[in-house]
Amino acid sequence: MSFQVLVYYSFAALLIFSALMVVSSKHSVKAALFLVLCFASASAIWLMMEAEFLAISLIVVYVGAVMVLLLFVVMMLDVDYAALRQGFVKKLPIALLIALGFFAILYGFISSGVFSVDKFSNPVAKPDDYSNIKALGRILYTEYVIAFEIAAVILLVAIISAIALTFRGRRNRKTQNINKQLMANKNNRLRIVEVKAVKPQPAQPPQENIAQEKAK
Repeated sequence: MSFQVLVYYSFAALLIFSALMVVSSKHSVKAALFLVLCFASASAIWLMMEAEFLAISLIVVYVGAVMVLLLFVVMMLDVDYAALRQGFVKKLPIALLIALGFFAILYGFISSGVFSVDKFSNPVAKPDDYSNIKALGRILYTEYVIAFEIAAVILLVAIISAIALTFRGRRNRKTQNINKQLMANKNNRLRIVEVKAVKPQPAQPPQENIAQEKAK
């Protein structure tokens, strides 16, 4: 077994372990941290398969943005774990049946021979000047350009819908007028005002001292 194969199976075992810990951890923060480890292991496997763009995207987008936001949300929520565990024994048989059905379907796919080694040949090593980003962009914007544009329109509609649902009208906010700021000069920025000098008045003694002097 070569070193590359050993590293691949090590990351694959770490990926399976972290995925199992995600669904079996009792604490949601620990589950989120194991999910970060799961993403990192999958990114390492993609990097070994010469999919550098997908590996970096998984780290930057999911681990760097989505998972950090999810971790903060989970830490700020006051989750009642006692209420979540209620009814666990009652729903356990249904959960076991669903799990067994899923594993049966997965075993059927694996043993059917569709994903066997004979169906897929070993990948050919890429040249030194090969760019995964160029190859992915060429396929994305030629063969799948229609699906890409449809996905972009759907995301745009989702953004507009979210803004429309949360917008509650104007609230007398102060806004910037960029054109007015750029056209500013010294005539409308500086104004000289003549102020007359005011002679200070002597300080008046307190009323209590005046009353005491009169009494004397």
